[in-house]
Amino acid sequence: MKLNKRGLLLVGLVLLALIGLAIPSYNWTQKNVKQMARLHNSQLSPVIMIPGSSASVNRFDALIKKINSRSQKKHSLLKVKVYNNGKITYSGKIQPKDNEPFIVVGFENNKDGYSNILKQAKMFDKAFNQLAKRYEFNNFKAFGHSNGGLIYTAFLEKYMSKYDVRAKVLMTVGTPYNFSETSVQRKTQMLADFIKNRKNLPKDLSVYTVAGTKTYDSDGLVPEASVAAGKYIYQGVVKHFTQITVTGEDAQHSDLPQNDQIIELISRYVLDQQTQKSKKLKESN
Repeated sequence: MKLNKRGLLLVGLVLLALIGLAIPSYNWTQKNVKQMARLHNSQLSPVIMIPGSSASVNRFDALIKKINSRSQKKHSLLKVKVYNNGKITYSGKIQPKDNEPFIVVGFENNKDGYSNILKQAKMFDKAFNQLAKRYEFNNFKAFGHSNGGLIYTAFLEKYMSKYDVRAKVLMTVGTPYNFSETSVQRKTQMLADFIKNRKNLPKDLSVYTVAGTKTYDSDGLVPEASVAAGKYIYQGVVKHFTQITVTGEDAQHSDLPQNDQIIELISRYVLDQQTQKSKKLKESN
């Protein structure tokens, strides 16, 4: 069947109308998808973990596995490694419906010593900057084992203020704020610097410092007095500060991340869903 000029004109007008409707519809769909992605990202509240010296991004695998085995909601695991040349690699992923994933940040330079801790804090800043841009979260929870707590302290004092992101909670475990010193009367340069710069810490932060005691005064590596020195950095500056000591099985320094008491403390004070459950239980009672 042949179309006359009038018919061709009508078909052309219909096609133009359909195209005119399709373009706004496509643009709306794309915009809606982006808005939904931003909404999910704004609801993200990751737990960002830093391991101690000589440890890799796999340091908390057992801890996270235990937490997931005891929780109805499973937490994703993303591992981030920062290399000395500035390269950053990712392994694992954040699941689409997971608003509280675990992110572990490790370093090629994972050596001990104050100078290295300052370098690692700078490397963590680069990783954190990239994570904040990629996932657009507006708050997070911090967890550091051993020197990981020192890296976090340096980061919070030196770099955190430039981000429009809230650090809600910091939990450090077996962190030697005064290195191997058993008396705060003998302050290391690191502790003195942390105390000097404590005014830069986030004021609305809740901090929990946890010490392990294999013996009466040590977790076998870090003196309890060195962990306790954290109060001279955080107490009176942040919103909330608590010191906790765990004893018994797995209270040795290297075993602390797998310690059942530590996992209970993380569930109670760090994870949002557990905190909300605890609040509801208190309100019902």
